[in-house]
Amino acid sequence: MTVAAHTPTSKNSEAVGEAARRRTFAVISHPDAGKSTLTEALALHAAAITSAGAVHGKGDRKGVTSDWMEMEQARGISITSAALRIDYDGHVLNLLDTPGHADFSEDTYRVLAAVDAAIMLLDSAKGLEPQTLKLFDVARNQGIPVITFVNKWDRPGREPLELLDEIEQRIGLRPTPLNWPVGIAGDFRGLVDRNGGGYVKLHRTPGGATKAREERLTDEQAARLEGPAWEQAVEELELMTEIGADYDPESFLAGKSSPVMFGAALPNFGVAQLLRTLVDIAPAPTPRADNQGRPRPVEAPFSGLVFKMQANMDKAHRDRMAFVRICSGRFDRGMVLTHAATGKPFATKYTQAVFGSERHTIDTAFAGDVIALVNAQSLRVGDTLYDGPKVEFPPIPSFAPEHFAVARAIDVSRYKQFRRGIDQLDSEGVVQVLVSDVRGDQAPVLAAVGPLQFDVVKHRMEHEFNAPIELAHLDYGTARRTDPDSAPALHGLSGAEVLTRRSDNELLVLVHNKWRLKVIQRDHPDLTLDVLLAGGVEEEG
Repeated sequence: MTVAAHTPTSKNSEAVGEAARRRTFAVISHPDAGKSTLTEALALHAAAITSAGAVHGKGDRKGVTSDWMEMEQARGISITSAALRIDYDGHVLNLLDTPGHADFSEDTYRVLAAVDAAIMLLDSAKGLEPQTLKLFDVARNQGIPVITFVNKWDRPGREPLELLDEIEQRIGLRPTPLNWPVGIAGDFRGLVDRNGGGYVKLHRTPGGATKAREERLTDEQAARLEGPAWEQAVEELELMTEIGADYDPESFLAGKSSPVMFGAALPNFGVAQLLRTLVDIAPAPTPRADNQGRPRPVEAPFSGLVFKMQANMDKAHRDRMAFVRICSGRFDRGMVLTHAATGKPFATKYTQAVFGSERHTIDTAFAGDVIALVNAQSLRVGDTLYDGPKVEFPPIPSFAPEHFAVARAIDVSRYKQFRRGIDQLDSEGVVQVLVSDVRGDQAPVLAAVGPLQFDVVKHRMEHEFNAPIELAHLDYGTARRTDPDSAPALHGLSGAEVLTRRSDNELLVLVHNKWRLKVIQRDHPDLTLDVLLAGGVEEEG
């Protein structure tokens, strides 16, 4: 290596060039919209895997690569986010699959803090659903540009113009189709490329396990082959042109419009087009603002944000991994970073890239990449790691919990394992763990967004920590932040209980329901009852 390669100018140039090759994005959707299937199909078309699997698997096909947890494979739903690193056409794609079920929204919200773009996945028959709307609100709040993929066009569904109108009317995004389906939903023939022109005729493969075969035809050939279906598609496209529904890069990056694509993830229809579009229009990493609002250039020394903790991905080693989104600079395995929260050094000898449950050692990485730091016992979600001058990024907000239960060890002789498991799940953000002087450490209160989170806790406590628990559900439905001056008065009120949130030592008051909360606020206007933030969006009510 030449001397010039060691100069700051050369390093900066390398960091900028490598960051420009990165695309880091998440897939967000309502449950059952086909999110994990799309994730698998994207990996298939990028040649990262050779055969796509369904969630439960068929024949000798394995389960979905991103759904690696035992509970996910058993229930057929994603309950934790997964990171997939894919090399494609000279670019590095960091695809973060997210849970679709509303009960695991908080995990999705953390992932959105680590990406530069999102694919909003819609079911062609259902359109925008409640969970999709919530996730879009968070993406908008964080300034994340959104590409819309209308899935399941191979099944009966709604009219494409109706779906576009719903997007514009309900979320205020101007839809700008990049392709258009030939054939109504349920009779999917192929796709018209609005920008490049021409028609792509799609042919199924058995079970959708391999890439769908694409046949490119001229407009004249398409007209002869498809007849009235082609004519209808042409008329609808002419309408799109007349109303000015054309892709505009500035509007897309500003979050004012959303490029729209049609397809069907299960048979791999339209997935190749989506993959190419991600490379062409999704933004590369840009400067990220620190907690003082100052942008951190991608060529600055290394900095990274911990957005996810996960324990026991490798059952043989019982490890604990911190998933870090690199925000700036170059990462070299073995470098000693600084943990912003404590000022202490953090060694990175064991660093890996992750593909679902599979992982391998990674030696270098750049802005936009997601790395997994092994045995990261001291790290928590929202922490910053850096090299050189100190930098700290804003913390990731916790979601406002709505369900609460007291956890107790079934076997008191395994209290040490019980305590270790509860602390681990708290640090991962699987649930929020609350404690009080009245209940004590032996009976922590678990706070969750949805009840399925409690099922995950019970399963993991039994199978990973060998400490089965019993849960006693509490009759509380909302939480507010309070202060030491208000806590004694609130604790003495009927229908309220004050606890301490372990991770940040904040005082929370739990209240039976929003009606009771309004009565307390009316009768005691001097007491502090602050609204919690839900992933950066203020909790309703």
